[in-house]
Amino acid sequence: MFSRHAAGVILIIDFTATEGTEVRHEIPLHPDENRTGDIWHVRLETGLDHFTYGYRMDGPFSPAHNGLIYDPDTILIDPYCPRLLPRKWGEKCRYGKAPSCTPVKQDFDWEEDRPLNTPLPDTVIYELHPRGFTRHPSAGARHPGTYLGIVDKIPYLKALGITAVELMPVTEFDENDIVFRDPDSSEPLKNFWGYNPVSFFALKSGYAADCRNHVNEFKAMVKSLHQAGIEVILDIVFNHTGEGGYDGPTSSFRGIDNRIYYLLDQETRAYLNFSGCGNTLNCNHPVVRSLIRDALRFWVIEMHVDGFRFDLASILGRDSTGQVLANPPVIEMIAEDPVLRDTKIIAEAWDAAGLYQVGSFSTDRRWAEWNGRFRDDVRAFMSGFDDTVTRLATRIAGSSDLYQTSCRSPLSSINFITSHDGFTLYDLVSYEEKRNRANGENNRDGENHNLSWNSGCEGDPAPSAVRKLRFRRMRSMATILLLAQGIPMITAGDEFGRSQQGNNNAWCQDNQVSWIDWTLARKNKDLLRFFRLCIDLRKKHPVFRREEFFRHHESGPETGHAPEITWQYLEPGQPDWAPDCHGLAFLLHGRRPDMIRDDDFFIMINGSRGETLRFTLPDVPGDTVKRVWFQIIDTAAAAPDDFVDNGAHPPLDGGDCLAVLPQSIVVLRSNALK
Repeated sequence: MFSRHAAGVILIIDFTATEGTEVRHEIPLHPDENRTGDIWHVRLETGLDHFTYGYRMDGPFSPAHNGLIYDPDTILIDPYCPRLLPRKWGEKCRYGKAPSCTPVKQDFDWEEDRPLNTPLPDTVIYELHPRGFTRHPSAGARHPGTYLGIVDKIPYLKALGITAVELMPVTEFDENDIVFRDPDSSEPLKNFWGYNPVSFFALKSGYAADCRNHVNEFKAMVKSLHQAGIEVILDIVFNHTGEGGYDGPTSSFRGIDNRIYYLLDQETRAYLNFSGCGNTLNCNHPVVRSLIRDALRFWVIEMHVDGFRFDLASILGRDSTGQVLANPPVIEMIAEDPVLRDTKIIAEAWDAAGLYQVGSFSTDRRWAEWNGRFRDDVRAFMSGFDDTVTRLATRIAGSSDLYQTSCRSPLSSINFITSHDGFTLYDLVSYEEKRNRANGENNRDGENHNLSWNSGCEGDPAPSAVRKLRFRRMRSMATILLLAQGIPMITAGDEFGRSQQGNNNAWCQDNQVSWIDWTLARKNKDLLRFFRLCIDLRKKHPVFRREEFFRHHESGPETGHAPEITWQYLEPGQPDWAPDCHGLAFLLHGRRPDMIRDDDFFIMINGSRGETLRFTLPDVPGDTVKRVWFQIIDTAAAAPDDFVDNGAHPPLDGGDCLAVLPQSIVVLRSNALK
């Protein structure tokens, strides 16, 4: 156990004797015999199969003077322990009150499981909550709300076409650690999302069907997903812990060495709070850096996960005073670690103190980023806002303004329109105001700037014409998301229009607000079909999965170069970047040097709220074979006409005109004329 400032350390071991009595051993560690530098250590041979352990630490208690908080009555969690005492979801935990650490038997048979290493261009991410994904009775899971419940949904995930699931936090946390209550029933709410870790190693046992076997159950889930060709990415929290501020519970880091593990004000010793959760981890201290590296290696080596999404990752770039470092050691360490070399690493490149680093988080091509600009610009354009057409074009083309100058690529951009945090896709087209009263904070929590439009009626019920428009808009945003350059991420349930009734911060809603209602997969089967077909189209055509940005060289017969993308408004060769323009069209050229010929695509987008736009089609790019346009997508059409096979409609040629209804998209694909 590391501790620089503790004056004394006692190892506590609890076990059950053969006659059934509870036995406790307290083993003091002598500073001269059991301490090397800042590491306290002892070798024990227990002969026990089952026991729990923890540590008592003694030392100064003077938070205002020196920032140290030692309490010999508190029993602390070993930060490196990979398993805490299992408990069912909702059961009270005893962190700080009793030994909670337990050993793990590495007896799982991985068989021939190996990392999938799905190439980044081929990746389609699906963000889900391990409990909420299958907790609803309609999920039909044999073990609802568990790791095994996710296994039950593997056929669905495969049919949808996703290549990676991104699991919201699965390290241990205390779901009972909040004080808010339901304003109607007065029942205590739960910390449903789990962004409050008490450990970076120990797996959440409450998400298991059998909490006593939760480690092997998680491994079985990973192995099953891998067998289906689906990677596992963990949403992991290294920016703060569940200990919160000085008024929070002491379970581990604070009682071990508060000044080392957390950022403290140099004068007042108050916690620096860049996380919005009461404390901030001192990520660039060598001891904490090593802990982060070892935790990531543990999840890759022992649990076989394929990547990580780092929550509020900009905190990883702050020094011990909270200042932003030019070259943060921990960010470089993660990117360069040889064990992690093939894992996917994704930054949420901002923090709760206003630091926003999308596009500048790191110059290392290993790092991808949640592209919040993509989310905001697509939302704004598809809500009919002014001054959005230029930004939309930039996002569709891979966000070169963010990543090209740092020698990165479109694959640095994780494109998303919704995530767990904020409106669902259905709520994005149904609400302009958040409805968070159920969170117990009188609707004060959650984001106010949602860049949403309710399509003409706030919430449900809504007239049939409004519902029709809402589904048109969802199809349109799905088209942009899945055909834009970069890596798309879908939030679970968006593909069939799940709603949280306008709650845009459902972090404490362990109920049907957050549980995915699978009856919608049947009710809105046409929207689900549309998502599936868009994903399939993306997978079949490398023109949507570029690894480099579009080249901006002169094109034409005299140069020998063909353009790679051509922009226009209503007429070929005439783009309109004016603030009041709400239409955009572009031609993706399928013929590129040194690459297999792909089809060409012409995509027309109408973001206006009420004006139908008539686009004149460009000529199909020249080829040795005569090609014509065929319409394959019209997001304003009812299923199955919203997405049809090539050739279902009569061929079109350059100079023809097509009407594109408000808030809709039409996609044409080139094909050889038979």
